[in-house]
Amino acid sequence: MIQWSDDGFILSARAHGEHALIVQILTRDHGRHAGLVHGGQSARQRGTYQSGNRVAVDWSARLAEQLGTFRCELLENHAAGLLDDAGRLLALSAAAVVAEKALPEREAHPGCYHAFAVLLEAFGGDHWAEIYVRWEMGLLADLGFGLDLTCCAGGGDSDDLAYVSPKTGRAVSRAAGAPYRERLLALPGFLLGRGPGGDQAIAEGLALTAHFLERHVFHPQDRELPQARQRLAQRFHPAVP
Repeated sequence: MIQWSDDGFILSARAHGEHALIVQILTRDHGRHAGLVHGGQSARQRGTYQSGNRVAVDWSARLAEQLGTFRCELLENHAAGLLDDAGRLLALSAAAVVAEKALPEREAHPGCYHAFAVLLEAFGGDHWAEIYVRWEMGLLADLGFGLDLTCCAGGGDSDDLAYVSPKTGRAVSRAAGAPYRERLLALPGFLLGRGPGGDQAIAEGLALTAHFLERHVFHPQDRELPQARQRLAQRFHPAVP
């Protein structure tokens, strides 16, 4: 029998048969991991397996390659605190499904685990949407697809960065990018520590990270950006491409 214990965040729970759930958990030391929860659909257990909830988890299986079973204890009920806020709840759903679909199974990504915890805490404040964009930036970096926002790729003024190349992921200054701005992605100032954000800047940030998530993560898997993530972008500014 193979066993381990860890802390984690519930990403998804899907019915399996009449009583069980197949649950995906982002764990601290074991990465994204799936397991079967017997009786998980019961009224007593159902509330534990909501996306975003933090749990103490025990996993066991006869062989390492098997699905195995989870036993979980609820530590923090993040989902319940967001039920009355549609925007934050949608962002939680988007983060959970992006993490589930983007992170490789059973591969430790402790940085993603801790960043997810920071994002959940941010839902209690006013700048949760800006932090969500930063969370996706961090996810891309952890997967090896980080953007370079340190200087202008075209040799322009690095103190006036305004665009990102959709091919290289490198920043471009306002002046250097002006002749090509229709082909470049907008770089919102809050990602550089300039400006407070706001709906337009958040929409630009979501469009920026969506482009690279699609290019590097979802399209190679022959998948689209998850629907919850698309709805989150539309909530801020449906006109932003």
